[in-house]
Formats: sequence, C-alpha cells, structure tokens
Amino acid sequence: MSASLKNKTAIVTGAGQGIGLEISRQLVAAGANVILNDIDEDLCRNGAMNIDASGKSCIAFPGDSSNKDLIQQMIDESVKWFGQLNIVVANAGITLFGDFFTYSEEAFYRVLQVNLGGTFFLAQAASNQMKKQASGGSMLFTSSVTGHQAHQQLAAYGMTKAAIEMLAKNLVSEVSSLGINVNTIAPGATQTERTLEDPEYVKTWSRITPMGRPASVTDIAHAALFLVSDEARHITGQSLIIDGGWTSMSPSPY
Repeated sequence: MSASLKNKTAIVTGAGQGIGLEISRQLVAAGANVILNDIDEDLCRNGAMNIDASGKSCIAFPGDSSNKDLIQQMIDESVKWFGQLNIVVANAGITLFGDFFTYSEEAFYRVLQVNLGGTFFLAQAASNQMKKQASGGSMLFTSSVTGHQAHQQLAAYGMTKAAIEMLAKNLVSEVSSLGINVNTIAPGATQTERTLEDPEYVKTWSRITPMGRPASVTDIAHAALFLVSDEARHITGQSLIIDGGWTSMSPSPY
C-alpha cells in the first residue's frame, strides 16, 4: 500500500458493498480516513463498521449521492471530522437493463441522475473544497467497459459511462492548475454480491475473459488506490480498463 495515503481523507460513494467497499477498506488499511456513502442505510453502516468498528477512520454517511445537498453535507463532514478533503471516488452508479425500443423515460433519467449527476456534482463540490485548501487532491470516477464496447440492454448505462470518461478528460482543463488530478477506472466483469446472484456469472465470464476469470473487487481496488495515490500525481484525464483483456476481443456473453 502507498505510504502517501496516510492521514489523507477520502469520500467514496456507492460503497456499501462490492468495489466501493473494497476501495474504502484498502484506503483505511493504507492509513486514510474515509467517509463511506451508500443509498442503502444498512449496507452503509454495516460496511463502515466492518472496516472500522471504532468509527474513527471510517464514517458511514448514508443517502442518495446524486443529491446536491447530501454531496455538500459529505464534504462538510469530511472537513469537520478530519480537517480536510484530499480524495473523492465517485463510484455510485445504477444499472437499469432494458430493451432500447421500450426503455422508459423514468429509467433513462434516473440512470443519468445517479451516474452522471452524482459524479459531476461530487467533482464540482470536491474541487471547490480542494481549491479552498490550496493543497491539491485526487478525483477518481468509476466508468465501465460498457463505455467502450456495446452491450445489449445497456444503451443508457453505457452512454453514461462513456460520458463520465469525457468528464474526466474535460476537467483536466479546469482543475489541473489547482494541483488536482482526475481519472477513471473502467471495470469489466467483476465478482460482487450483485453479480454473484447469477449462478452462471463466474462460469460465463471465465470462459470469455482472456485471463480466464472475472475480476475480483481486490483487483479493481488495487488500481483505484494507485490512481489516487501520490505515485500517480502526473497521471490525469486517463481511463484505466480493468477487464482481464475482454475489451481487446469483446466476445459476447450471449
């Protein structure tokens, strides 16, 4: 783990389970303090407690991460408890599968609100706080391989993930002078509590992933920690695909 993360303060959204929880766990293990957010209150509080039962280095902050008021409250909480904000990981997102020809307006705008609005306004609020601190910072967004390769039933979702990567590129022109770097990770098939609800998931993705297995949450979190560490300070505007080679060949799970 990077020693440069010690005593840093991070906000991680969508972190009650899966990738976000493991990123939070590894940040705390590296000496950072974490505001852990999830829309599911039970998942949020249990996740924070499992990482740090004392509540000193990992604080649960449940709520909808696409809500601007809640975003600002998380920023204020990080400063109140830890004196600063150094890292944000905009990980929260929703996947609403649906046929393009009948996809509902309600589903479309909810995906945009959470995936794009939540990321954009967290980045905005965090950048303003980091600007006040005048000590730089690091922002990381969670994209997806579906932002690079077409995937059935995920037109709206894939669109938002491609847009998140463009947001990171554009913010290079906005925040670099403040010493803030911004990147994205694009996970491929990953074993999480949600994906493992499908009993065929591991078998299917092991067959079509060149490296022979889907990613673990640890695989994704290791890459995330590098990109928010001081060792990656000169990397910005980039997207790192973590998919065991799937996008190079792109065989369909269907």
